[in-house]
Amino acid sequence: MSRPDVWLRGPVVGVPGLLQPVSHALLQALEDVERVMVGFSDQALWQRPGQAASVGFHLKHLIGATDRLLSYARGASLTEAQKTWLMLEPRDGDGGTDVAGLVSEFRAVIEAGLRQIATTDPGSLAQPLLIGRAGLATTVGGCLFHAAEHASRHAGQLITTVKALAR
Repeated sequence: MSRPDVWLRGPVVGVPGLLQPVSHALLQALEDVERVMVGFSDQALWQRPGQAASVGFHLKHLIGATDRLLSYARGASLTEAQKTWLMLEPRDGDGGTDVAGLVSEFRAVIEAGLRQIATTDPGSLAQPLLIGRAGLATTVGGCLFHAAEHASRHAGQLITTVKALAR
């Protein structure tokens, strides 16, 4: 019998109520990625069925984008390492070349994100933020919720690509 989705398992311990949906979505994305990547071969990681983005790209983007969005939500600027990762994301094979390593990095980013979310003051969610080189306007809450929905979106794309490659 399969487990219910994360949001149907109750609150994530230590996470403020208003941030439960963020933690649920990030955990669901992690579980979905870990489940579908079991037995996935390193050789297939960079294949692009029908010229779609590779599974490796989606993993790298899940890692990098989630990490960057969490930094922005803290009000931090990107580090040089984050800027380098961003530059390498679209390049197949750069920034991690095996399934286990990339999945492990994604897990680490999600775990760090959950620690951050647990210490985020719900009163700060409406606090304005300017993010990226263009200084685009958002809020702490907007950034955190986008991190969650973005991770969900790319986890879904990764799953679809894995299924396309299995045909």
